[in-house]
Amino acid sequence: MRVLLLAALRLGFRVFFRRIEAFGIERVPARGPLLFVLNHPNSLMDPGFILALAPRPVSFLAKAPLFRMPGIGRLVRAFGSIPVERRQDPGADVARNREMFARVRSHLAAGGAVALFPEGLSHSDPRLRPLKTGAARIALGVVSDPKLMIQPVGLFYTAKQIFRSSALVCFGEPFEVSPAPLDPAGEPPPDLVHPLTAQIGRALAAVTLEADELEVHEFVARTERILASERREGDSSPRPELADEFQFRRRLLAGYQALRERDPARLERMRRRILRYEDRLRGAGIDPWDLPVGRPRTGKAGGGIVLFLLRFLIFLPLGLPGIVLHYLPYRLVGFLSSRTTRYDDVLATSKALAAAIVFPLTWLAAALAAWGRAGPVAGALALVLAPLSGYSALRLAERADRALGALRALGLWLLGRRRFVHLQLERRRLREDILELAAELGA
Repeated sequence: MRVLLLAALRLGFRVFFRRIEAFGIERVPARGPLLFVLNHPNSLMDPGFILALAPRPVSFLAKAPLFRMPGIGRLVRAFGSIPVERRQDPGADVARNREMFARVRSHLAAGGAVALFPEGLSHSDPRLRPLKTGAARIALGVVSDPKLMIQPVGLFYTAKQIFRSSALVCFGEPFEVSPAPLDPAGEPPPDLVHPLTAQIGRALAAVTLEADELEVHEFVARTERILASERREGDSSPRPELADEFQFRRRLLAGYQALRERDPARLERMRRRILRYEDRLRGAGIDPWDLPVGRPRTGKAGGGIVLFLLRFLIFLPLGLPGIVLHYLPYRLVGFLSSRTTRYDDVLATSKALAAAIVFPLTWLAAALAAWGRAGPVAGALALVLAPLSGYSALRLAERADRALGALRALGLWLLGRRRFVHLQLERRRLREDILELAAELGA
């Protein structure tokens, strides 16, 4: 059952996200007791990623109300999750957590892997929330050979609430924890719990992005997008790996904080330049990645158009019917998810759950309609082709969007040469000035 659920989970993630990467996976110990600690920016998407991408089976600590929810309760049990009673949950019996601690420690001592979120709640804050002590209290009570390892894991989403964005799972360096004697209530000494909690916080900070304000994250994302698109002339490589993008953003955040302390006026001037540049790109209707480095090459553009048309034609036969079949359900999923949640950190989960209900019902309705018109064989064929048509429609729409961006950039080159060259030069100057700033700041 777990194997089938994991396969479905991985497939669902590959559809929902355009890019998924796991960085540092070689750091995960292959055996022995292991406690994964993760940041928590995106509700039920977060445990899904560690379940799908961790190189060994993982059990999760999950809030007790999830076990009482229809459908979701069966899923969390199927993945071997362990309920946690939280004071803020209605009807919580925190006395039962002593039993939970014993169960988790027993599982770890037997060489298992457990994952939890030390922040306690999913959120959209610009930095980690103060950590709960549960992870440290569990870890200090595990007596095993080899000793327990704690593995920090950072979850990074380029735009967590948006369909077809990107996600990175960053596995940090694990560290060893020595057990401590427990009191009659099963609790380790507080003078060991708090230092270990602080150590976990530092380890998580090393694999996450932190800033004082959400606006800083948004500004850094814009800056990274503009600067990373300034590639060498003739470089046809794709966008940078998500791990590289993540590290680039960490350096930008460090530089931002250093410059804000040293020369806030200079930071403000740079910020305004970058925002003005992005406004000019938006006014031209192009993305930074649509704007090439150097003069567009006719031969290369022609070859790209031919390749695009070939790929477009591959997805066209199923893609067009797929657009017709899935357009209204797609809009319905967006409507339902936006009406049922008010928080960014829950929106992606709402979309995924709504899609898991609406789209299978759409495929079933298409199959029943085909059966009624042309018999059971046509119905079975429609049931197989309906999901494939949805995937083809998705790829068709994405390729059309990329092609339109490239065409807009080419049109700007042909009809507004001065504006095109000015955008290129300004991007190059921005990159040079920021690299100069980084050298001055040591960031």
